[in-house]
Amino acid sequence: MRVVLCNCPPDAASDLARGLIEDRLAACVNVVPGVRSLYVWEGRVCDDAESTLLIKVRAEGVAALRDAIVARHPYTVPEIVVLGVDVDACFGPYVDWVRGA
Repeated sequence: MRVVLCNCPPDAASDLARGLIEDRLAACVNVVPGVRSLYVWEGRVCDDAESTLLIKVRAEGVAALRDAIVARHPYTVPEIVVLGVDVDACFGPYVDWVRGA
């Protein structure tokens, strides 16, 4: 099981999340609105409103998920950060559910 972080414009977040779920590329996507992101892009400091997607996926599904995000995301270089999960410390039935999705 992995958790993937992906920020995107608020107006694209729900559609991106729903598409990942409908295409069975993720077990669950939480859309966290109201994120403020400050970063440097093309030499200038940017300060943008974004939504964060917290995506739960089977470990073996990460590559397909990544490819789908890259294809559907409105940014040229979308944030795709994959976090490992200590499944032994998690609630077993939830891990089983994600693995079965």
